[in-house]
Amino acid sequence: MYQNPPVRDVRCATGTQFLERPRPSGMMPALQLWLVWGRSRMWEIVRAGGPLMWPIILCSITAAAIVLERLWTLQDKRVLPRELPQKVWQLIESNQVNDKVIASLEQNSPLGRLLATGLANRHRPREMLMERLEDTGRHVVHELERFINTLGTIAGVSPLLGLLGTVTGIIRSFNVIEAGGMGDPRALSGGIAEALICTVAGLCVAIPALIFYRYLRGRVEGIVVEMEKQAIRMADAVEAAQARGRERPAPAAVPFEPLRSEAGR
Repeated sequence: MYQNPPVRDVRCATGTQFLERPRPSGMMPALQLWLVWGRSRMWEIVRAGGPLMWPIILCSITAAAIVLERLWTLQDKRVLPRELPQKVWQLIESNQVNDKVIASLEQNSPLGRLLATGLANRHRPREMLMERLEDTGRHVVHELERFINTLGTIAGVSPLLGLLGTVTGIIRSFNVIEAGGMGDPRALSGGIAEALICTVAGLCVAIPALIFYRYLRGRVEGIVVEMEKQAIRMADAVEAAQARGRERPAPAAVPFEPLRSEAGR
């Protein structure tokens, strides 16, 4: 039976040892080598940045989680369903508002919660109705702004952590000089690397965090403006329905279909 010849070690003139059998070629070995090198290189950078790199990394993870969660939560279909106001106006005009409709509307979306408050207080005077809408609107806005202030805090703290790392790196370099390492550049490179790496890391976290903080704040402000418009329309529709109700009797009841948000379909 034929057997593969054993792999023999071959030595060149300089004493370097290598295998006679060639290494496998292709993209996978190269990709694995690149990943291994990237991980080792990243660990070297983190270690060279000193202990302040860990809070900067924690800030980056927290900021990324907040941005993804808020972008998912503040979608139009989850906050301001397009078809919801029209359905509510139809219910008001047909005088088919009841406790079941209000409970279903309150679970629909933040806009639905605001409109449900208006329907629950539809028999009160307009001034009291607007006060209830404003009170509910403040609670809704507080939920929409959840974690955004934390993102702004990260955007402000991250460069300060980088600056603190810069100071500690410079102090480390001066300690080396004081210990007699002025003539050895390698002795000074550790402190200089710590100073530069911390500064860059802090800015790399702070800049995207600040951009998304401004974007999310503007997004929430736009949602608040739209909700204010819908609240005024709600008050006008309720007042008009009450005026028509005094002129003609209420129509017969029709089957109720639960209101659902587009996100829950």
